[in-house]
Amino acid sequence: MRSELANGLSRLQFWLRVRDFAVPPPMIETSTARRLAGDWAGACAAARVDVDLNLRLLARQRGPDLAARIRADLRHLAPDLLRWHLPRIAPDGRLRPGLTVALARYDDGPCLVARTPPAWADAGQRIGLALWDGGPPHPDRHFRLDLHRHLWDARRAGELRIRARPDWAAEAAILLRADGRRAPGVLIRQRGGRRLLLDVESGTTRPARGRDGAAPVLPHAATWPAPDAELLDAGLLDPDALHPLVAEALAPGHPPRPAPAPDGTRIVECGGEQHRIALVGGVLTALDHDPAQLHREELLGALGGPAVPCLRAIAGAHHDPQPPDEDVRALVLHGLFRAGLSPQRRPVPARDPRRRGDVRTHPRNALAAR
Repeated sequence: MRSELANGLSRLQFWLRVRDFAVPPPMIETSTARRLAGDWAGACAAARVDVDLNLRLLARQRGPDLAARIRADLRHLAPDLLRWHLPRIAPDGRLRPGLTVALARYDDGPCLVARTPPAWADAGQRIGLALWDGGPPHPDRHFRLDLHRHLWDARRAGELRIRARPDWAAEAAILLRADGRRAPGVLIRQRGGRRLLLDVESGTTRPARGRDGAAPVLPHAATWPAPDAELLDAGLLDPDALHPLVAEALAPGHPPRPAPAPDGTRIVECGGEQHRIALVGGVLTALDHDPAQLHREELLGALGGPAVPCLRAIAGAHHDPQPPDEDVRALVLHGLFRAGLSPQRRPVPARDPRRRGDVRTHPRNALAAR
């Protein structure tokens, strides 16, 4: 029991740290403003999402109706909300690398997907938006946001209120209906590698056996409670620290986060009061805390304690996924990934015909040199 409690608290502390830095408020505000203005491409740019699709070419190749459906979805895509909800890995909370996530499926047409780069190209923590039409890499069946559009579609963000704490039977019905399948059971992945088989008819579960491997798999978002709901339940996070669309769904009636003041001063709800943070001498500063109090709060944060909202806002605005001197390298590596290339890790030596060992193939070396 004690270890389960410790693991639970550790997981919540992980998500609390992610929420502090991963999607800073300026990114959310800029992306939202551009989306509301009808500039979906500008919203993607503000959220560091690369658009790797061509709707005009798609209309010529597959017809205007399909292109119009995809364009309608893109206009309501909240790329900052997508970044907020994408899977992350411990211990640093970076985006899960090498992932292809289905966002929307269009009958027999292509699938709108979000892609995260492999680990060697993820320094910029950028996301790619593309169309998948059957080739590799295939969308991951464990992360299916086409079944959870509320995690990226601004029109349906409010559905998080009822799906944040999943009902397995209801989620299984959604999965089977979307895939047009009939199956007696659905697999549910548990922590520690354990798997359960959910009986669709009775709603009961039992440990999965070897022959159950072909059953449909309940996606991650349909299996685990949303971390934001758990953080709110545990009292570790205030609704003001959430993405506004998430806060509206999980804490309806809570006053929305104030917009920045026209002079560049940002207003932050802190300790039940409205505090200001602004640039002072080129440094973002909490104007309504005295230096001694800020020093104490910084020490408390360094020891693992919760930071006051003003310091969290400053940390979020300052966050940069990589040091400035690595910006160029990160962009080059990400460009190689988008072009379908990879860096040469080592030169491939010329084959010496006098050495018999050279006639053998070395799959591991060949893979590393790609």
